[in-house]
Amino acid sequence: MSEKLHNHALQSQKQVISRLAKIHERQRIGHAYIFDGSNGAGKEAIAQYFTKLLLCMEPKDNVPCETCHSCKRIESGNHPNVVEIRPDGQDIKKEQMSGLIMKMTKKGFEEGRKVYVIVQAERMNTSAANTLLKFLEEPEGNVTAILLTESYPSILPTIQSRCQRISLQPMNRQESIERLVEKGITASMAATVTMMTANVEAAFDMAQEDSFVQRRKLVLKLVEAIEQRSPGEALLFIQTDWMPVMKEKSDCEQGLDLLLFAYRDIVAVKAGLQSTIAYPDQLEPFTGYSVKNAYSSLTVKIDAILQAKKRLHQNMNRTLLLEQLVLTMQEGLLFV
Repeated sequence: MSEKLHNHALQSQKQVISRLAKIHERQRIGHAYIFDGSNGAGKEAIAQYFTKLLLCMEPKDNVPCETCHSCKRIESGNHPNVVEIRPDGQDIKKEQMSGLIMKMTKKGFEEGRKVYVIVQAERMNTSAANTLLKFLEEPEGNVTAILLTESYPSILPTIQSRCQRISLQPMNRQESIERLVEKGITASMAATVTMMTANVEAAFDMAQEDSFVQRRKLVLKLVEAIEQRSPGEALLFIQTDWMPVMKEKSDCEQGLDLLLFAYRDIVAVKAGLQSTIAYPDQLEPFTGYSVKNAYSSLTVKIDAILQAKKRLHQNMNRTLLLEQLVLTMQEGLLFV
């Protein structure tokens, strides 16, 4: 995470920072915490901040100094008392957890607290989770665990019960858009990608992908075909333009998401809520479509897209699926 995004994550989680300060002030430091929040909420930045606070040599007003030897080593990832593990492939394995615990219990650390951070803790396999549980039940020495997760319910209840939960607020979308614009992304593209992901770095990467830019253009052309052309032309567009680009199921799913955002935009414009739209560069044509469509018609179209998303995962022929979707949206009738 860049320094600017790191600092922004800390600024956006002021309530969490305040809670951590109170924990430090009262010296009621638990042996295990779960930081949970959506992708992009800044969990790793908060975990690093808390680790610095716990190990800082000269904290002031319950804030890490950021300049002592300990803070600098944590910043660079070289503090001997701090250990981090991440998924190895699809999950976090028992061997990783056993190795972590061995590091935490052996000699050779510096004086003071030891901290271990488990990134994407929901991806611990059963053996790894049970190995961690035993260590949480019988912690050895002055040790603090920090588990980071996007899916709190996926953590074993027995692990949940032994950890203090600290929930992070999702990053404000408008702030994310501003950060992307600062990084050189157009406001319109930033508005679209922040609908796809709350993670600023992932959104930045997506905005620079030629394939995503192409899919965005295709979706807007499809909206135009549905709203302004005959059913035959829209069907031809699916066959000649859409399917050659949306080859994989994941591509098609992303395309349907973008199409859904477009029609939600049209509803928002009709209701006078332009500030929320995903395609601000399409305000003029979307305004025209909003006048043309009654709310009931737009509801049918949005429902049809949602049905298509559901059927996509039932392994229905994708060309047939999109052709039926276009016909449904142009006729205003849900297919069964």
